[in-house]
Amino acid sequence: MTIYIREAHPTDEWEMKSNAKEKDDVCYVQPKTIVDRVAIANDFAKRFKYPVPFGIDEMSNTANDAYAAWPERLYIIDESGRVSYKGGNGPFKYDPKEVRAWLAQRYGEVKHPESTAEKKS
Repeated sequence: MTIYIREAHPTDEWEMKSNAKEKDDVCYVQPKTIVDRVAIANDFAKRFKYPVPFGIDEMSNTANDAYAAWPERLYIIDESGRVSYKGGNGPFKYDPKEVRAWLAQRYGEVKHPESTAEKKS
């Protein structure tokens, strides 16, 4: 599951050139209401065919504050609801390969067809 928290680089605060219209086209203003946040999450999921379920953080940023998630972070929550893995803060300590290795060690390796992006790295 992905939890959508506040925008990391909104156009009205700290916009990044890498998010510009000419590139990824993921430019949004910082949402001011939960309706705005839901609309952005839905837009992103639809445009990028994002297959992972979305949760939406409250405007008080409860999930972000509880998990120190901004700008991005990976967690694994075990069967009993406890945090079993806490990844580093993104983007520099964000490591999906480490998460995959952790899951493989705990639950066994899962084989997926390689994506084009994985083949390039």
